[in-house]
Amino acid sequence: MAETRQLVNWAVRLKTSDLPRATIEKTKRLYADWVVCGIAGAPYRVITGLTVMADAVGGNPSGACTTFSGPGRPPYWAAYLNGGAGHVVEQDDLHNASVVHPATVVFPAAWAVAQATKATGAEFILASVVGYEVACRVGILLGREHYKVWHSTATAGTLGAAAAAAKLLGLDEEKTLDALGSAGTQAAGLWQFLATAADSKQVHCSHAAGTGVQAAYLAQAGVTGAHDILTGDRGLFVGSSHGTMDPSVLVPTSGVFEVDATSFKYHASCRHTHPSADALLELMSKHGLKPDDIARVDCGVHQPALDVLGPAAAAESVHQSKFSMGFVLGVLANGQSAQLADFSDARLGDAAVRKFQAKVHMHLDPGVDAAYPKAWTTRMVITAVDGTKYETHVQTPKGDPGNDLTDEELLTKWGKLVEYSGNKKVDVGVLAKELLALEDRKSMDNIL
Repeated sequence: MAETRQLVNWAVRLKTSDLPRATIEKTKRLYADWVVCGIAGAPYRVITGLTVMADAVGGNPSGACTTFSGPGRPPYWAAYLNGGAGHVVEQDDLHNASVVHPATVVFPAAWAVAQATKATGAEFILASVVGYEVACRVGILLGREHYKVWHSTATAGTLGAAAAAAKLLGLDEEKTLDALGSAGTQAAGLWQFLATAADSKQVHCSHAAGTGVQAAYLAQAGVTGAHDILTGDRGLFVGSSHGTMDPSVLVPTSGVFEVDATSFKYHASCRHTHPSADALLELMSKHGLKPDDIARVDCGVHQPALDVLGPAAAAESVHQSKFSMGFVLGVLANGQSAQLADFSDARLGDAAVRKFQAKVHMHLDPGVDAAYPKAWTTRMVITAVDGTKYETHVQTPKGDPGNDLTDEELLTKWGKLVEYSGNKKVDVGVLAKELLALEDRKSMDNIL
């Protein structure tokens, strides 16, 4: 429990003046990236369903907190609805070592509470850095064994959302521990939905973001939570993971922030496909290969890629197709692009994509698996129809720290997302300018 308290003590004490300029800049870009993902995700059927549910059970549009899908809501419901909307297009960020998508659980909680408390942009950034740190460190603690069955964004992310909300509410150390306790006891999210491409992944993110807000407000109201929810003998690690627990990973390193270790997603598909996507593009470009020149593609991957992508191999729906390695590589081979518009009902029936899909095979690569999750890599071998073999080892996928997206590439990505959404009211250039000056804002209202 000492390590959890150290993490919370760090979170409570952290000040804006402690943040390096580069960390502030990274946080702003991650927030802008997530906002545009939310704009693109708002029209999706599942987000409409979440909104209908909110209306039916008492979350009527009567609050001042912005939502992507319609009128303002109270803080809990704004966080809930925005959590799902920001994740459904599968282009929000990822923190490699924790395998958590922090943006879509931390930002909706922080944004809602920032609006409710009239916080400034600088205070929002600070709380978001805290939320990222907690979500990512909890994800690292829970580890690979947890991720086999549990969606870490939904579990660790709930505590990150609570930490961000607690920071904005000004909770002290004891009450922040209460908030994490209430968040952790409600953390949930299982991978079983992959087998049938059910909508649970968006529900996970909505629940995590909303529950984080709820937990912080409960703590503010004096409702207590288990302070040893992470490492206790009936806590989250024991209940949902295996192996040897290393609580030391919860303790922040001075001057180092997990938000800086977070990756932008370049392709509109599951992050487990990205190293192989980059490898395919590299080899096809380098050797002038066309789809019909290729007889077989062998992707050496880590075990969780097999676990997550395997159930979706058939690509029977648009959402499931983003989790099918064969389909994603088939899309890339036949267009050199895997953006949102490249995944559609029409594309599911594309004979050329399906033909290439059948050529793709995943295998466990011990070296790739050993590097994971700190590094997401792949070893690819393409066998041409003439028997020639072409090989590459992608060690830093596009969007990872060290192979970052430039601002120009981010603007291009954001433009495509807004165009896909059909939202004619959003000027990407104007929105980007506003969000990249976030620390100067007097409030978090009127973002959209």
